[in-house]
Amino acid sequence: MLTVGISDMVVTNDSSKVIITYSLGSCVGLSLHDSVAGVGGMVHCMLPLSKIDPEKAEMNPCMFVDTGVPRLLQEVYDMGATRKNLVAKVAGAGSPLGKNQVFKIGKRNYTVLRKVLWKNNILIKGENVGGSSARTLILNVLTGRTVVKMDGKELEL
Repeated sequence: MLTVGISDMVVTNDSSKVIITYSLGSCVGLSLHDSVAGVGGMVHCMLPLSKIDPEKAEMNPCMFVDTGVPRLLQEVYDMGATRKNLVAKVAGAGSPLGKNQVFKIGKRNYTVLRKVLWKNNILIKGENVGGSSARTLILNVLTGRTVVKMDGKELEL
């Protein structure tokens, strides 16, 4: 099991591994899987745009969606994945404090994520986003099976 922390990323071509990230509230988790290359990766981003703190983005690009997602894409490509085989799945981007959150971080994270994937010609195959519940995102690198755990339930994406 490989655990992805907050503002962190994991990429592997070890098919015996399962990648997991916990506590996706307003944060967004993205899993990428290429079954042909046998590569899987996951990123857990906290905030939408790096322009609020370029210095932090330089030190930890996975903190921000606009720098973390391109970094994840580059890492999976470096391990042999190809765009045409990538399957993208998303979880999180919620409002843990309710709908009336002033900054709407979750919604903004999701908007930036979709924009970055769209610019890279990658469609989201499965997602579980929004709401107020925290989620756990799990990717089995061997099968590509991606699961979200939320409110005591398990949903396949």
